[in-house]
Amino acid sequence: MRKKKHPKESFTTKAEVVFPNDTNPLNHLMGGKMLHWMDIVAGITAIKHSNSIVTTVSVDSVSFAHPIKLGSIVTLEAQITRTYYSSMEVRIEVWAEDFLKGEKIKSNEAYYTFVAINKSGKTIEVPEIIPETEKETELYNDALRRRQLRLVLAGRMKPSEAKEVRSLFEL
Repeated sequence: MRKKKHPKESFTTKAEVVFPNDTNPLNHLMGGKMLHWMDIVAGITAIKHSNSIVTTVSVDSVSFAHPIKLGSIVTLEAQITRTYYSSMEVRIEVWAEDFLKGEKIKSNEAYYTFVAINKSGKTIEVPEIIPETEKETELYNDALRRRQLRLVLAGRMKPSEAKEVRSLFEL
């Protein structure tokens, strides 16, 4: 039987400062740099949860709501939303802070999926997440729909088998 963990036990925060070499010609943080930071914080979260080596298998629903300016303090918060046998979905929220103005806005959000592996590269079982709050339960339930949609779009699941998202594919 899988060990069980509360989502708050699988949570990581990372902070960065946007320097000139991180920006585009408009002095905004480059999207690729943001994705890199997001992958790191999500990966650390998955490593801590699974206590194993992990590999990124997908990046879903990346949104870039607001540009992040040069000099901003960027805080990335990652949390496991749901686990399956060997995979984990990690939600990342990105906050940008202009410390001179005292303003903080949510800039980005994404869902990453990781698989836990051993030193031989074989998948291994990960602890289960048990949601406790209403928000955790909502994220947990939504994770199944995102997973089924991802598998259907990748051709690894038939739309008729995706019970949670079937209505999206029926006429």
